[in-house]
Amino acid sequence: MQIKYIIKEDDKSKYNTINSILINELDFSNRLLSKLIKQKLVLVNNKIFDTRNSFNVGDVITINFDFEEDNSNIVPIKMDLDIVYEDEWFLVLNKPPKIAIHPSILHFEDSLSNGVKYYFDKIKLKKKIRPVNRLDSNTSGLVIFAKCEYVQECLSKQMQKGIFKKEYLCLVLGKLNNLKGTIDLPISRKENSIIERCVNSNGQKSITHYEVLKEYKDFSLIKCKLETGRTHQIRVHFSYIGHPLLGDTLYSTKFELINRQALHSCYIEFIHPITNMLIQFSSELPKDIKSLLD
Repeated sequence: MQIKYIIKEDDKSKYNTINSILINELDFSNRLLSKLIKQKLVLVNNKIFDTRNSFNVGDVITINFDFEEDNSNIVPIKMDLDIVYEDEWFLVLNKPPKIAIHPSILHFEDSLSNGVKYYFDKIKLKKKIRPVNRLDSNTSGLVIFAKCEYVQECLSKQMQKGIFKKEYLCLVLGKLNNLKGTIDLPISRKENSIIERCVNSNGQKSITHYEVLKEYKDFSLIKCKLETGRTHQIRVHFSYIGHPLLGDTLYSTKFELINRQALHSCYIEFIHPITNMLIQFSSELPKDIKSLLD
């Protein structure tokens, strides 16, 4: 697991040091770069090099990620992981509903991270468990786990810059007045609650683009594109405008035909941090939501 960068002619006119190349061309954070340099994992022409120094055209910078990390904080538990894609840099999973991504007091041994830890042990990958995008335990769909800190950083930055695209499918109560639109309402944590969020003029900017795909007698199938990624954003927005998600007992009432919010992460798109290729993944609706449509 290595990155190699060959210094080009125009690098000479733009940068003075190896550090400046790594930060500007490869998007390393100062924190991670300092950590790797301290561990002597950044080489120039296969030799330890003071990265504060200058360089020559044609020099080869190698960043080595083939080192072990302590991941003993997560208990390995065997699970049937639905692996959508895997390479040496990240893992894409299709998460079923009713499973948390992170271990917690309530889910110390039954989170998705526990299953990924077991899988990493199986393939002899001793790396920390790093989920990139987060889904509520009752939300199904696509989740990425980075296999090194650099990939996690790159994808997080893509989210902040709006390069990382996320789409969801959901079922909401009733029929909307407009078949396509944008919900631009700020969201904050609800007072005296550690879980619930609410629309609040003092909250963070939150934008959800939506399109009604099909209308049924009592509910509608909607595709959502998130411009921002606030906690519970889709659930809060649609509840606020009077069309809560089916099965969402936190922001609405119990719905007998499904025992969780009808929300599914169906599509993600981003730039591969290593190959710079556009990467796209999609996921079909799970059985419990499909059964409502059928």
